[in-house]
Formats: sequence, structure tokens, C-alpha cells
Amino acid sequence: MSGRQHRETEIARRIRARGLAAGRSLAEIAQEIHNDCGPQFGTTRIKAHRLSHGVALADVIEQVRALFERDGKAIPGIGETLLSAYESGMKRPGPEYLHYLCSVYRVEPLALGFESPCICGHGHLAESGGGDPEQDRPITSPAPWGAPPPSGGCTHPVDGGEEDENVLRRTLLRLLAGGTVGAVGLKELNEEVLGAVENLRRRMDETMVTATVSPAMLDQWEQATFGFGRQYMNTPPVRLLCDVMLEFTAVRKALDRRQPIDVQERLCRMAAQLAGLSGMIMIDLGDQRMARSFFRTGRMAADETGDRALRAWVTAREALVPLYYGDPREALTLAKKSRDLAGHTPCAARTMAPVVEARALAKIAGVNGSRHEVVEQAKRALHRARAAFQQMNDSDREDPAFGYTERQLYFYQGDVLVKLGQTVEADVILQQALEKYTDEDLLDQTLIRFDRAMCRLIDGDVEAALKLGQEAIELVDKDYRTDLLLKPAYDLAKEVKAKHGDSPRLQAFCEVIKQSRVTVPPELLRDAG
Repeated sequence: MSGRQHRETEIARRIRARGLAAGRSLAEIAQEIHNDCGPQFGTTRIKAHRLSHGVALADVIEQVRALFERDGKAIPGIGETLLSAYESGMKRPGPEYLHYLCSVYRVEPLALGFESPCICGHGHLAESGGGDPEQDRPITSPAPWGAPPPSGGCTHPVDGGEEDENVLRRTLLRLLAGGTVGAVGLKELNEEVLGAVENLRRRMDETMVTATVSPAMLDQWEQATFGFGRQYMNTPPVRLLCDVMLEFTAVRKALDRRQPIDVQERLCRMAAQLAGLSGMIMIDLGDQRMARSFFRTGRMAADETGDRALRAWVTAREALVPLYYGDPREALTLAKKSRDLAGHTPCAARTMAPVVEARALAKIAGVNGSRHEVVEQAKRALHRARAAFQQMNDSDREDPAFGYTERQLYFYQGDVLVKLGQTVEADVILQQALEKYTDEDLLDQTLIRFDRAMCRLIDGDVEAALKLGQEAIELVDKDYRTDLLLKPAYDLAKEVKAKHGDSPRLQAFCEVIKQSRVTVPPELLRDAG
């Protein structure tokens, strides 16, 4: 322990001793420690609570692990280094860790310095009773999740969206407990959850019209936002949606309070990124209407920042809605708009927009059969994308959601070539793309495998195509099998049926799709069965 840390601990120990002697509560002692040590040592609120209990980092870790064990969960990977990062303000605990830290200290998140309400939805303050002073009792946990709040528990202020937030918290709790919430398709997703998501999005729209702002938790919110982007490829979509929307709500509440313009810009940037990420998740879940609504919200927020690169990113992401579910010509128009917004600024959209252009052109070529001219346009677009990628900074090249990675560039280049029928070159590039992905990047890897299956079908090997398609599905856990991820399976089955007719192997493949908990189009089952 350094001399500075030793002095901080000594002062906190004296404050604790005087407070206990005077009969003050541990929460009051923590507040006094924060007031006295904060200006001198930068003591955060969460650290002040540990010091008020007179325990070490290791003691808190063991308490958290014991609570996980009590709730029948796997022992978490939280350690002293991570807890120390929370106490120093370098990191913000996720919803689950925050809940258990509140349980350990018997306080609400705000008392620990975190404005977001707890996912459990009830108070953490322990009941007083038996005449024993609160500070003399050992650290215990509150009532189990889902139980009514204890008497005297703190309640969160209601702003009209509290019930919608509680819906998402309950959904998140079920997911954290190992349950499922129909995570793979909008038809199976609880209408209450979708209603809550839409209500929260509408409130953000309303807030953006008359936005004033607050700087609270800016750094932590920005870290959380980028963290969600990095989780996009490897987190079940409904679980990620709940996390994103709770952060989205916190940002909206901050926008309700007027603050300096630089703070407003940062908040609007986060609102645009979170809305865009929510739109991406809605694309995955197959709800193009709500995806478009989120992208509209994202454009409103991005316009407030004046950042052309951010506006271009939202527009490029929005172009994926018609690319997957609508008219590729609309996707082409939006991609060109994104490219114009980006201009010559090195940014993710400057790479992403021409890739979407190339993919839209490849789809148009497949419909119209105007191969040569469209192939050349698509290849020129891919060349522009590769040139723009070389000018991006390193951090953007590692971010699959808010940036653009090399593996994504390889993947979509291969995807374009598949749709243009150039299977030999496409298969080589897709294999190279697959080798660049880690085991955690599930979404793109699955789509790459379906592209390779389509290559086999174009070359006439139906058995190999269906085998690769089935392997692509089976390699993904059911919670990740969204409408977007299984759409290529529908397309593959339809192509097989159209070109080679019905077969037992095709029926078996359709049965695998059916068992994936996503509603298979009735006409496909009718034709194949």
C-alpha cells in the first residue's frame, strides 16, 4: 500500500470509529468518508462504502461470490483488480455486478455513485429491527430477486417510463438466471417487452425535440456504449437489447436537464450510437419497422452533434434495413447518401457505405440479370471501400459495430461475389474471412457459412450445400438464432427447391430450421413437405 493509500485508510478508519461510537449508520459514515477523503484522495462513493464497513477488497469479492452461489449461479470472474477499477472510476460495473454490490453494501446504486437504477427493481436497504444498530450487523443480502421491496427500502423516482424499464429489468433477470425470452424472433418475443422498448424509444424522440442536458456519468456511459458495440457480435440479442435500452433511458434522463453545449454534444452522440445499435439489433430480430424508428431517432440525435461522420454511420446502418428486408435500390440510395455525408473524412461510414453499395448492386444484378455493368460497378465500390479502410484509425478497425474491421471487409467482399455468381473467387475470400474471426464472433461466422453453402449450390452440389447450411445452424446456440441469422437458411432451401425439386434431404434441412424456434415461412414447409 502506498503512503497516500495508507493515509486515506487511516483517515477512513478514524471516521468509521467515531461514527460507530456516535451511533451513525454505515451509509452515513460512508458519506462522511467520501466528503473528507474525496477532495484529498479522490475517494469515490463506492470505495467510501467499503471503507465504512472496514473490510478489504478480498472480503467484498467473497461476499459477491457467496451471493452468486446463493442464487444458484456460476461463480463470477470478478476479482480485486476489477473491483479496484470500479472504485477508482476507471470502469463501471455491469447491471448484474452492480446489483450484487448494492446487495453487499445494502444501498441503492446512486449511493455508490451510479445513477442507473438496479435491475432487481426493489430497494436494497436492510430492514432495521430487534433494537440492534444497523452498523453492528454483518453484511447480508436483501430479499431474493422478485420479492417485494423491504420496508424502508428506497424507491426510484418515476418519470413516466419506470414501468417500461422494469419490464426490461425483469426480462434481463430471467436471461441472467439462465432462462429464455423467445430471443430469436419478434413473433416469439413477449409483446410487453416490445411495447416497453417502443415506449422508451418514443420518449427519446420527445426529449430530442426540446433537449437540454446533464453531464452526469458521461465517461462511464461512453465506456458502456462502446462496450455494447463490442458485445454486438457475441451476445444474445434480447439480452443485449435490454442492456442497451436501460443505458439509453439513462442518457435520455440526462438530456432532460440543461447543461453546457459540450456536454449536450456528448450526450447526443451517445443517444445516436445507442439508437443505432438498437436499430441493428431490431434488424437481427426481424422487425424492420422498429429498426427504422430507431435509426430515425439516431439521425435526430446525430444531427444535434453536427458530426458528419456520425450521421453517415447512422445512415449506412439504416441502409441495411432495405438491403435485408426491402428494395435493394433504396439500400443503394441510402448508401450513397452515407458516402456523401462522410465525404473525405476517414471514418467507418466511408468504408461501410461503398460495401453496402456493392451488396445492393449485386442484389440488383441478380434480379435484372444486367451482369457485366453491375459487376463492374460493384467491384469499383469494393475498391473504394478497401482504399477507405486503409485510412481508418486503429481503434475503428477493431470495432465491429461503430467501426469496421478487416474481417468484415473480407466477408462482405465474398458475399458480393457469391451474389454475382463468381463462386471460385468468393469461396477463397470467404475462407480467408472465416480464418480472421474468433470463436466469439457468431453472427458473421454463421452468415459466412451460409454464403459458402450457396457457393456449393450454385456449383450444383446440393448435398454439400445443405450439409454446410445445417452445420451453420447447429454451430449456433438457439438464443442467437435470430430472424436475420436464419434468413439465409430460408433462401438456401427455396433455391434448392426451385432448382432441384423436393427431396428427403431438403425436408430434413427444413425440419432443422423449424426446430430452431423461428417460424418457417408456410409456403416453404408446404413445398418441402
